[in-house]
Amino acid sequence: MSSQALGAILFLLFVAATLGITFWASRQTKTAADYYAGGRSFSGVQNGLAIGGDYMSAASFLGIAGIIALSGYDGFLYSIGFLVAWLVALLLVAELMRNSGKFTMADVLAFRMSPRPVRTAAGVSTITVSIFYLIAQMVGAGALVGLLLGVTSPAGKAWTIVGVGILMIVYVVFGGMKGTTWVQIVKAVLLMTGAGLVTLLVLGKYGFNLSGLLGDAAAQSGKGGNFLIPGLKYGTEAQGLAGKIDLISLGLALVLGTAGLPHILIRFYTVPTAKDARKSVLWGIGIIGVFYLFTLVLGFGAAALVGSKAIAAADKAGNTAAPLLAQSIGEAFMGNVGGTILLALIGAVAFATILAVVAGLTLASSSSFSHDLYAHVFKRGNATEREEVVVARISALVIGAIAIGLGILAQGQNVAFLVALAFAVAASGNLPAILYSLFWRRFNTAGAVSAIYGGLLSALILVIFSPVVSGSDAALFKTADFAWFPLSNPGIISIPLGFFFGWLGTVLSKEYNASKYAEIEVRSLTGVGAEKAVQH
Repeated sequence: MSSQALGAILFLLFVAATLGITFWASRQTKTAADYYAGGRSFSGVQNGLAIGGDYMSAASFLGIAGIIALSGYDGFLYSIGFLVAWLVALLLVAELMRNSGKFTMADVLAFRMSPRPVRTAAGVSTITVSIFYLIAQMVGAGALVGLLLGVTSPAGKAWTIVGVGILMIVYVVFGGMKGTTWVQIVKAVLLMTGAGLVTLLVLGKYGFNLSGLLGDAAAQSGKGGNFLIPGLKYGTEAQGLAGKIDLISLGLALVLGTAGLPHILIRFYTVPTAKDARKSVLWGIGIIGVFYLFTLVLGFGAAALVGSKAIAAADKAGNTAAPLLAQSIGEAFMGNVGGTILLALIGAVAFATILAVVAGLTLASSSSFSHDLYAHVFKRGNATEREEVVVARISALVIGAIAIGLGILAQGQNVAFLVALAFAVAASGNLPAILYSLFWRRFNTAGAVSAIYGGLLSALILVIFSPVVSGSDAALFKTADFAWFPLSNPGIISIPLGFFFGWLGTVLSKEYNASKYAEIEVRSLTGVGAEKAVQH
């Protein structure tokens, strides 16, 4: 049996199993709390697995392995940044968010401020960040199918993206948070098993001698010793000072972005207690930490056993490095049959990765639209729970369609790089508003709105006028050139601007509610009132 046929069978088995889970979850989803937060019924361990499943996206599995295989040491910076980011989420956000809110990030902000403008800003930001993240997953889906099924035309990959988009919409519309969480748990187990197996085989081939693996990777990369030291992709001599600043900007976005990601923040609302919120993050960090150690072996293993030229030939952004490595190492141990089986297995796992993450992202953005914009802004808090859930399902259809269209447009970009942009947008708008709201007594409505819109617009404007969109060979619009911002990642400018606008809006406004801050302080630290509906 060909790898294409076997991969398709394994993928269809996963889809059938997860659709069964989704159908079961749809029978259990009766209230808004069930749809948005899974009835707060998941344990810390279960939620930790789901966090891992939600966070280890196509960017982690496909993008990071690919960028390490093509850029060596500089690519591994993504693994380090994504992992360190969890310390920010654990120490500053996880428990406090779970105690202070109900369903979405905006619940925390709106509690002590004028609700309509704050919820509007938070809803817009949530949807924007989610769509940026969704684009990366769609691009990964197209690249993966192109390898597994021999689809090389842009049109064929576009239809793949459409198919993945339809599946994610089904998961969210029918399963809600309960179905999505179980899909993510299953995916996390599959991903850790598949990535762990390939990692052990690669290390086994080199006698568990990491130095030998790195030496082979450098030799096969065509870059020699430069492959193992900084400066191959970021901060090069050709880039000059702009390249060094771009590297710092990327690091800031990766480390600070996680604590502002909507699909990660809503995971903290699915556990019954603050203790479970802490436990879930610790489990998540453990799973994610081990996985990012795997990416070191996957990336350098792909460079050593497949070769950077072959990886770039299959997908110029390197998104197929991990599946190609699986095929190569399978053939080395078990011949052509082994290569076929392992390629199909890793391809199916990668598909599972993409489907689980896009479901979480779509749920976060559709929940924000229905709970924040529809229920509290448009209906002024008078919407019924049933109306909210119906609107959430409709908005999932719309957001899914937008993500499909943009994913088709962005084909050819490295998915880890695209996710780094989503992190920059989240860290610029959401994070300042969340931290100010939780820790600054003086913070008010004008500050929250200024922080979110100021950071969000700063990041978006800088991205639009950067080499990511035009003026470079890897840009979205290769024939146009309207780039005046020299950096590929806007974080170093837009993140401080988000905090600055939040401070400026606050000090220029006279609004101040000491009693509300005292109440949210008690709530965030103790969890008292966490189960109550946020009526503002």
